[in-house]
Amino acid sequence: MAGFRSLARQVRDPRCDLALRRYSLRKCLERFAPYGHRATWHHLCTRHRFHPEDRGVDPARLVAALEELEEAREVWLSYEERFAERRKKEKHDGLRRPGSFDDWHRRTWGGYGVARCDDPSLHPTLPLAEALRRLISALEADPGKRCPVCADAGIVWRPELSNEPWHGPVCTGCGVVVPQPVLTPEALAAAKQERRHREQLASVA
Repeated sequence: MAGFRSLARQVRDPRCDLALRRYSLRKCLERFAPYGHRATWHHLCTRHRFHPEDRGVDPARLVAALEELEEAREVWLSYEERFAERRKKEKHDGLRRPGSFDDWHRRTWGGYGVARCDDPSLHPTLPLAEALRRLISALEADPGKRCPVCADAGIVWRPELSNEPWHGPVCTGCGVVVPQPVLTPEALAAAKQERRHREQLASVA
């Protein structure tokens, strides 16, 4: 199975058929897709102005999309390296992280779905690398009350998500399933309360 870098070379290779170059970019998302496969593809298509189903994409747009993906991947891999070293030291010193933090990292190791968007058409408009830098800053700081990516305060608890985690807080502004470890207990409680409030309004309607 081809790795990310091998696929990236095919995207750039002008000797490859255009269909193969587009296919290779899609395959890159099986290795690294911060918002999940469908949402990351929609994001790249939107930012680089080609239709998700276009089979005749301008090669320059494909390469530009790849470059955005590669930059974000480097940001995330650098963070994972720092995280692994830090965890190694913490374990040596007998320190343990909260369980939810370890569980979140286990699910997202490698960068797939680190800022998952359950709705593929609703995702941050920022460049992928900047979105990940903001998320990483939040992971390395104390928990807060807002979305770490777009800083929106509108966070609601969703009980039925399409991928693991199967439930959790979702930003209503940018669509990111917010990692629970970056939110305070009060913010998580408010998200669940917001969900109950919306359900009540829906039942009255």
